[in-house]
Amino acid sequence: MRVALFVTCVNDTLYPGTGRAVVTLLERLGVDVDFPAAQTCCGQPQYNTGYRAETVPLARRTAAAFAGYDFVVTPSGSCAAMVRDNYPRLEGAGTGDLPDRVYELTEFLVDVLGVTDVGAHYPHTVTYHPSCHGLRMLGLGDRPLRLLRAVRGLTLVELPGAEECCGFGGTFSVKNPAVSAAMGADKVRNARSTGAQVLCGADNSCLMHLDGTLRRLGAPLRTVHLAEILASTTDGAAV
Repeated sequence: MRVALFVTCVNDTLYPGTGRAVVTLLERLGVDVDFPAAQTCCGQPQYNTGYRAETVPLARRTAAAFAGYDFVVTPSGSCAAMVRDNYPRLEGAGTGDLPDRVYELTEFLVDVLGVTDVGAHYPHTVTYHPSCHGLRMLGLGDRPLRLLRAVRGLTLVELPGAEECCGFGGTFSVKNPAVSAAMGADKVRNARSTGAQVLCGADNSCLMHLDGTLRRLGAPLRTVHLAEILASTTDGAAV
């Protein structure tokens, strides 16, 4: 199969280690991964802010960049949801079957590769925050939790109020900073109550928001993307 990494803007700019972790993980599972250099922003910020016409060229470029691949894998539920749910709504974008070929990482691992034990080792106590796009638009369900439960050395603890939004919401956090910060504080308070060492998620945009709150509080809890946990082994941690 031909598989491409859709790394996303946030990861490429701020969290390149997550993209590297995805490649490390998939190659360990026998998947050859390409990185189309022509990929740029998928257009989610523009689309969510109401600039539909400005989104169309970005959607076309994304479809062209990932043409010919059997699967396009991304460590971001929000960007996967953008392509799968919103691209078909863009009149004249001509994105073809790209929405059918885009998979969020945990979907690809569980549904396509058929694995939950990826050979990871991560000796820490972890709690998991499901992002809104993954939870509500993609319907990831317990896929991330099944993967985490199979990680050797990892102790998974339940996050109270897990299904509540963290408050980031992309441009929502810019337009409604006070509400966004309050929601983030609620999520962080719940995460700290678990006694976990690591707050894990499958979207670095959410984790960036929560990490900022944790840093301001001087809390010892740290945020780590799920891909980086799954890429870690006894031979060397990805993080």
